[in-house]
Amino acid sequence: MSALANHAFAKMNGIGNEIVVVDLRDAPAAVTPEDARAVASPAGVHYDQLMVLQPPRLAGTEAFIRIYNNDGSESAACGNGMRCVVRRLFEKTGQTAVTFETRAGLLNCWQGPAPDLYTVDMGAPKFGWKDIPLAEEFRDTRYIELQVGPIDAPILHSPSVVSMGNPHAIFWVDDVNGYDLARFGPLLENHPIFPERANITLAHIVDRDHITIRTWERGAGLTKACGSAACATAVAAARLKRTNRVVRIALPGGELAIEWREGDDHVLMTGTADFEYESQFDPALFASVA
Repeated sequence: MSALANHAFAKMNGIGNEIVVVDLRDAPAAVTPEDARAVASPAGVHYDQLMVLQPPRLAGTEAFIRIYNNDGSESAACGNGMRCVVRRLFEKTGQTAVTFETRAGLLNCWQGPAPDLYTVDMGAPKFGWKDIPLAEEFRDTRYIELQVGPIDAPILHSPSVVSMGNPHAIFWVDDVNGYDLARFGPLLENHPIFPERANITLAHIVDRDHITIRTWERGAGLTKACGSAACATAVAAARLKRTNRVVRIALPGGELAIEWREGDDHVLMTGTADFEYESQFDPALFASVA
């Protein structure tokens, strides 16, 4: 039987990014891709990302967090999910600052600048083609050669690419709602140029302090918000010198404040996290899981 059977979970969202939080620190057990897909099944709990807290592996950290997309694949980073974990923990313990370990590295999180806001230090972005990663060399990843549509009249072209612990491609457009992202997203996510697949974002620069985006998330599809995509977009826009290093990112589900800090190049993401309900996983969800 799955380790998740009869286990408590919290359903939350980070500006519309649907999150399920499960704390397995007191009952260490492996969660499989099959378990994650079972939770996301029609009879289960709809989510974009499943955040599983495992016992800490490093001194000074609160937990090691594994992040699952609803297709069962794992992600190294999820900014909106981290804020949900942070709110859940802070409300139970009274803490106001904490450090977690993820596959993307150590993430420092804290409460503020207002009681209902939470900040996650997402670390430093990576720009090297091997680090993103890409399947072939591009010396300048501010733009790469990639397009959708006819060569002489592409529908989308020349994205910026960045790693925020997971691969991101950002296409600069005049209207983020003017494209069928549900159609183009899967094609671009699985394009051969991205050996680990990629998150695909449409971004419109409103002014030097404000960007609007929509994202097709790797392993999750169209979502109302993607925190790491907001971070990647803010960094990519600043690299192109089209925005300042502190910007507001408007997503379908709400707004995030992003700062690409000059002192150490770390990206700080600040936003809300909403609690919806708490329940337990029905064991019947995992009946077919080996």
